Amino acid sequence: MDMPTKNSPRESSVPLSAEMKALKSRLKTMWMSGDYGHFAKYLEPGALEFFRELNISPGEQVLDVACGAGQLSFPAALAGCHVTGIDIATNLIAQAQSRAQAEGLKISFEEGDAEDLPYDDAAFDLVISLIGAMFAPRPEQVVNEFLRVCRPGGRIIMGNWTPGGFVGQMFKVHGKHVPPPAGMPAPVLWGDEETVRKRFHDGINDLQLTRKIYPMKYPFSPSETVEFFRTCYGPSNRAFSALDPGQQAALRSDLEQLWSLHNLTGDDGTEVKAEYLEVTAIRA
Repeated sequence: MDMPTKNSPRESSVPLSAEMKALKSRLKTMWMSGDYGHFAKYLEPGALEFFRELNISPGEQVLDVACGAGQLSFPAALAGCHVTGIDIATNLIAQAQSRAQAEGLKISFEEGDAEDLPYDDAAFDLVISLIGAMFAPRPEQVVNEFLRVCRPGGRIIMGNWTPGGFVGQMFKVHGKHVPPPAGMPAPVLWGDEETVRKRFHDGINDLQLTRKIYPMKYPFSPSETVEFFRTCYGPSNRAFSALDPGQQAALRSDLEQLWSLHNLTGDDGTEVKAEYLEVTAIRA
């Protein structure tokens, strides 16, 4: 079976204001900062747990939105699916393409926007996004596009950090020191059940919301984990970069306290349990 074809060039259904264009440019810069490819290696065990519960069948057309380094795309391809991965970060797409070529896997990795997917209507059996599309600034457009490219009876499955979970608390610490972008709803609202029900109010036959735990485990201390995030994880990298040395020290102190408080292992390692909301919608 061939990969889904792209749409002919088209205008976005909701034209972008100058402010939104600028915001999207800043978000792209953020996700291209650091070294997410290296950072994502420590997320792979949790991604595989998420993947194993997708119950994917060989031959399915799968779209991995905000695919990052391909934590879901690669296991889906190995399971016999026809996989397309899309992400706004040019460098991550290049990394994923190189890995696919090296491993001899036929995966289509493309640069693109979760809010304006360049694919035909009803092109995919399964649309997935693990800790990815939740960061797009216009959630209503994400929903519209997910519904448009998913075939009737197909599935849309997301994994989104919750506001009260560990990563939600980490983002709250970021926001205490660096105000979040204006004009953008909090990404962790994608982990709020009431909000998700409102966003997927139309166009589906069923919606299942399940709170789950994502294991985050690092072979270094909480303070070293904070430095790892500062170096490799785009949101942390940009937060630190926006501050002067004194402010950076304050942010680092708050983050080290958070990681230490939730650490489940000893001084030589760091392990936390991060809550996320699994969203499963069946396309009408």
